[in-house]
Amino acid sequence: MQYEGLRIRIVEYSKGYVADHWCTKGHIVHCLEGEFVSELKDGEKFTLTKGMTYVVTDELSSHRSTTEQGVKLLIIDGDFLKLNVD
Repeated sequence: MQYEGLRIRIVEYSKGYVADHWCTKGHIVHCLEGEFVSELKDGEKFTLTKGMTYVVTDELSSHRSTTEQGVKLLIIDGDFLKLNVD
């Protein structure tokens, strides 16, 4: 679903998926099925399994996802995740 300033989607990554870039966009990511690793550019890694969620703000961390067995995710992103420095 795409609205002005908001995108809601279900994404499935197949077995062996490795993101081909470092993402700097903000997301709310909820793991619906399977397991994946969110890796930060500084080398820190987090494993998320079914029922787990993470939130990242635009431009605050470069991250990428990998999965060995495949994963189904609910991903929400939009303007509300932009960094405000007023």
